[in-house]
Amino acid sequence: MPLTRFELVLRRPLADSRAFGDVGPYEELRGRIRLAVDPDNPVNRGVTDLALAPRAPSGRVECAADVSILLPVDRARASGRVLLDVVNRGNAVAVPNFNHAGRPTLGPTSAPNPPVDPGDGWLMRRGWTVVSCGWQCDLPPEVRGLLRLEAPEALGADGRRLTGRIYVQLQAPIDVPDFLVSDRGHEPYEAADLDEADAVLVVRDQPDGEPEVIPRRRWRFARLDHGRVVPDPRHIYMEGGFTKGRLYQVGYTAIGARVIGLGMIALRDCVAWLRYGTAGDGNPAAGILRHAYAYGRSQTGRVLRTMIHLGLNVDEAGQGVLDGIIANVAGGMLGEFNDRFGQNSKDRAAMMDHLEPQHVEPRGGLKVFYTNSSFEYHRGDASLIHTDASGTRDVEPGPDVRVYHFTGTEHGLGVWPPSDSAPPAADPRGWRERSQHLRGVVNYGRLLRACLVNLDRWVTEGAPPPPSRHPRLGEGTAVDPAELGKAFDRVPSVRYPRHHPRPQRQDFTTLPPRPGPAYGTRVSAVDDDGNERAGVMLPELAVPLATHTGWNLRHPDIGGADQLLYFAGAVLPFAPTRAERERAGDPRPSIAERYRSREEYLARVRDAARALVTARYLLDEDVETSIMFAARMWDEWGQALTS
Repeated sequence: MPLTRFELVLRRPLADSRAFGDVGPYEELRGRIRLAVDPDNPVNRGVTDLALAPRAPSGRVECAADVSILLPVDRARASGRVLLDVVNRGNAVAVPNFNHAGRPTLGPTSAPNPPVDPGDGWLMRRGWTVVSCGWQCDLPPEVRGLLRLEAPEALGADGRRLTGRIYVQLQAPIDVPDFLVSDRGHEPYEAADLDEADAVLVVRDQPDGEPEVIPRRRWRFARLDHGRVVPDPRHIYMEGGFTKGRLYQVGYTAIGARVIGLGMIALRDCVAWLRYGTAGDGNPAAGILRHAYAYGRSQTGRVLRTMIHLGLNVDEAGQGVLDGIIANVAGGMLGEFNDRFGQNSKDRAAMMDHLEPQHVEPRGGLKVFYTNSSFEYHRGDASLIHTDASGTRDVEPGPDVRVYHFTGTEHGLGVWPPSDSAPPAADPRGWRERSQHLRGVVNYGRLLRACLVNLDRWVTEGAPPPPSRHPRLGEGTAVDPAELGKAFDRVPSVRYPRHHPRPQRQDFTTLPPRPGPAYGTRVSAVDDDGNERAGVMLPELAVPLATHTGWNLRHPDIGGADQLLYFAGAVLPFAPTRAERERAGDPRPSIAERYRSREEYLARVRDAARALVTARYLLDEDVETSIMFAARMWDEWGQALTS
């Protein structure tokens, strides 16, 4: 077994030994797993540069990953199921997303082992073991509490460090004098030559806009330090500084390539250890875990798509590892997770040569759910997982895949209380972003819970999950994004994007890459209110108090006012009364014209929730959760009618 030992750092009760129903209390085991990977084993040969990594005397390549394991104190009460939490930029996502729990904001002063908020305890009440495993070796070094990977650097045959071209996008919501050349404060790749003549810096105002080349004499590898310009291979500095909101893209020759593909091997072998390892292997759940699943969101949904594409679901002993996967809000992209000089945090379609294949089909009986918010459709790539590349024909997934679109949602679980301002996700730099409309407010965690139950039943009982639900060309619900302008132009206070960047086929043999034909982006059609018609519609959207979108625009305060605000949706509340909507020129019926009272509104929400339960997209226990979310929306936008 590649896992050679588990180094326990701390053992503590979860939530002060709170009992989670019949399963009882949980504990957290936090520490580090050490791995010795065989570079000659056929299941590992697809890992880029593994053969160039230094080897231990055993002939294996060593690495280590931080882990946090949540499991019942009484192991006999465990359900026999383990959920791999593929952490996003070092942050746990499974418990926050499934349990409606909080997630700590980590920084330089954070605790090295931050406490876990179990939220409403949903996973624990069902007896799940949850393992959060680090897989990134390039996380911001100054941020404490993240789950990391320690991976070796690949070296050439002569023992020298590798060099290679790299392409990085940089954007700030404020004017800045310099940039760290990485995404969201991650460890950058150092420039091999600070005076490299072939290094190039361009700026655009849209992801697919025409690039403007900035003369090499105007910028350098340096940073501003107390008013002095200091040479620095990790930063770029430009005379006059960088303007907020503009998209800067730098291509240069970097030095020092770690074997980042070992991150996916660590994820695989961590689960294999818990599923197949013995007590002698240090397995704290030896003999009790019969089924294994993985959950990743956004970046780590793309990690899971990449693992599926590369076939990294068989361990060194030839055993299948995962039975099922939920790849959430990954859209149609993969990532640079197995590239020489890959950037794990890079997530912009225009910056990656990883848009194909969009149709990622599992092998070996693995079951997969691809779930997306409305944002990934407006980003331009989510529809490509169920259409052809031109967006002119529906393409059905294989028999082991379901595709679900969560109607009217933004990338995350919504911003509440409603606000037009939020910090960028998993970004330690302390910036805040602002949108032109209120951010999306819909929490779709309930749908993920139903997905996990349906996925488990598919694996353990052979019970097929409910059919895929998403926009379809054949049903007239998958349309060009420009078509939505007709619906939103009717509302004077709404500003719908006039430019819809589309992912392109690009030639990355030169930097910046040469653009080619655009892919056929499609989004959900909308009704007269501007609400989406396709997908899995939560009860509070089926009985609306507002228009809920998967798009929003950057506020002029942060620059780039004609760009989509990445990850953001919007909520556009209905007017409380007919008189108010007529004064505003809003054609959408008011709340008072739709519902006579709070009681009637909540009764209709309950009916919509029951219908979703019958269709198996919502759990019966989450009918009341839906009522709670709907009630807070009424209290925000309909309260004037009952006060």
